[in-house]
Amino acid sequence: MMWLGIVLHVAVNHTTGISLLPWHDWQDSPVADLLLAFIHAFRMPTFFILAGFFVALLVASRGYKEMLRHRMRRLALPFAIFWPVLIVSMSVLMLVYLHMMVYRTAGIDLSLLAQKTDKKSPFTTMHMWFLYYLIWFSLLTAVLAPAAARLPEKVRSYAHTVYRALAGKWWGVLVLTVPLAAAGSFYPMGQVTPNGSFIPNAAELLHNGLFFTFGFFLHRHQDVLFPRYTSKGWWYAAVGLVGFVLAGAAMRTAKADPGSVPHIILWFGFLYNLTSWLWSLALIGLFLRYVSTQNSVLRYVSESSYWAFLVHMLGTVGFGILIYNLEIGAVAKMALNILLTTIACLVTYQLFVRHTVIGTLLNGKRRPKAVTAPAAIDAVEAQT
Repeated sequence: MMWLGIVLHVAVNHTTGISLLPWHDWQDSPVADLLLAFIHAFRMPTFFILAGFFVALLVASRGYKEMLRHRMRRLALPFAIFWPVLIVSMSVLMLVYLHMMVYRTAGIDLSLLAQKTDKKSPFTTMHMWFLYYLIWFSLLTAVLAPAAARLPEKVRSYAHTVYRALAGKWWGVLVLTVPLAAAGSFYPMGQVTPNGSFIPNAAELLHNGLFFTFGFFLHRHQDVLFPRYTSKGWWYAAVGLVGFVLAGAAMRTAKADPGSVPHIILWFGFLYNLTSWLWSLALIGLFLRYVSTQNSVLRYVSESSYWAFLVHMLGTVGFGILIYNLEIGAVAKMALNILLTTIACLVTYQLFVRHTVIGTLLNGKRRPKAVTAPAAIDAVEAQT
């Protein structure tokens, strides 16, 4: 999920619609639109489910206090260290990119800021917004979960029964989609969009928190639910594809003739978020089914992913500047940028992170190679 951020943020440079970011290449392609919509449908939902699962694992093995200490070391400390460096670096790269967009040459012209950016505070969480929300979710878990554990046994039993129904019945994902669609209805495109603010947003807390909470409870009910997701993985994927296609049709209708179908944006939000649930559960089930053991390649990809997530935007924007004037087509540019950014992330990880204090900061102490599923889970625990 972290490595897919490279593809996602390269695609943003070449979308055909209104750009979500101040910088944008002069060549665009509907392929970029499709990649963006496809990856965004499952990437963060799946990650928040997994994050909730591993927070529950930490609570079960270490208790709430140690869970919170572990999360602060893995999330809050890297955020505090890397954010100042990245905000300065990304600001400089943005200025150079804006200069390239206007003058076709590298340079810095501060007057372009007023023309190309909005008036929001430049001090945002940037692409690290989900780390920021994970910090909040970890804190809330440490506070609220112990209080919930003191509720009467009958209430807690009923809550778990409801969860098993929502997580295991075919209609459960329909019910879980309703609050996501409702939250997205307050946004122009029907989908909750991160604003990067340091002030937690209610819609983002609801949207991402629902996936996180789902994952937290999934840890307790994994014996019942994992076999279902494993056996129904391809079914979830196929139905999710239908939802994705229908969501695309709804969006095209909304853009071409918004009044032709009542509440078309709300329908789009429902179908798109339904796809998010289905594909997230499909990925969990299919990985449990086909990638239940770990090897050296998967371990390396896993251990390097945190570093790649943190620094990849420097590559997608920086290489975007270097290849801006190339006339090779948007798709070719995307492929080249993805390749260069991936190589840069891997090389810098190997040289400056893997065997250094930075690697310990991000992933904990290096462990012996793991080959079993429980050991694989333990390795992911160190990162998520």
